[in-house]
Amino acid sequence: MEFRPCIDIHNGKVKQIVGSSLRDEGDQATENFVTDQDGAFFAKLYKKDGIRGGHIILLNSVDSEYYEATRQQALLALHAYPGGMQIGGGIRADNAAYFIREGASHVIVTSYVFRDGRVNYENLQKLLDAVGKEHLVLDLSCRMREGAYYIVTDRWQKFTDEKITPALLDKLSEFADEFLVHAVDVEGKASGIEEPLVQLLGDWGKLPVTYAGGVRSFEDLKKIRELGHDRVNVTIGSALDLFGGEMPYQEVLSFMP
Repeated sequence: MEFRPCIDIHNGKVKQIVGSSLRDEGDQATENFVTDQDGAFFAKLYKKDGIRGGHIILLNSVDSEYYEATRQQALLALHAYPGGMQIGGGIRADNAAYFIREGASHVIVTSYVFRDGRVNYENLQKLLDAVGKEHLVLDLSCRMREGAYYIVTDRWQKFTDEKITPALLDKLSEFADEFLVHAVDVEGKASGIEEPLVQLLGDWGKLPVTYAGGVRSFEDLKKIRELGHDRVNVTIGSALDLFGGEMPYQEVLSFMP
C-alpha cells in the first residue's frame, strides 16, 4: 500500500470538496477547505518527500469560465514536479499528449472512455495511440446503485451502465497502466471508507489501483491495508492536515511501508 497525494483544483483554487455536491451549472460545489497556496506548493512538498503517483484533478468542465484558471494551476503543479504526478479532468485523445509533455507521468480519463453509458473502445484506442498504455490511468470512480458500484462520469454526475466487476477490471487492464477509484458517495466527507469497494479492488489486485473517499483515521488506513491485501493504494483529502483535517501528513507517511 502506498500513499498517493492529491491536488484537487476547482474554480482556479486548490481545495477539497464534497464529491457528490459537484455541479457544472454555476460551477458549484460544497467546499471543505480552500487554500491560498498554489498547485506548485503542494507538488514541491510531494517531490521533497519522494511521493510519486499522486493525482491532479481539474474539477471544472472545459466549457467553464474557470477552466483556464484551473488549468494554469494544474500546470504550476506539473512544472514543479515533472514526471511525479498524474492529471485528470477533461482529458481526451486530442489533449492527452499535451499534458504528458507538460510533465504529467500519466493522464487520468473517465468521461472520454465511458460514453453513452458504456465503454467506448474506439476512444480508448485513440488514447492509446496518443500516449500509450504506460501513460494511461482509467478513472473508475463510482457510486452505489442497486447493490453494485456503477462507474460515474462527467465529474461524477452521470451514472453509466458499467458495474465494477472482476471481469470489467480484467478487460480494462489490457488498456491501462493503473486505475483510480473515487468512492463518490463518501468523497470529501471523511465519514469512513466504502469497505466492500476496497475489498473488491484488493481481491482483484492485478494492476496498481488507488482508492479515494471517506478516509478519516488511521483505523481506516489499517482497514484498507487489510481488506486490500496491502495492494490498494490510498488518497487522503479532507482528513489530511494539509487540507484542514486532523490526520498529520508526516504520520501518514510514517504509516506507509
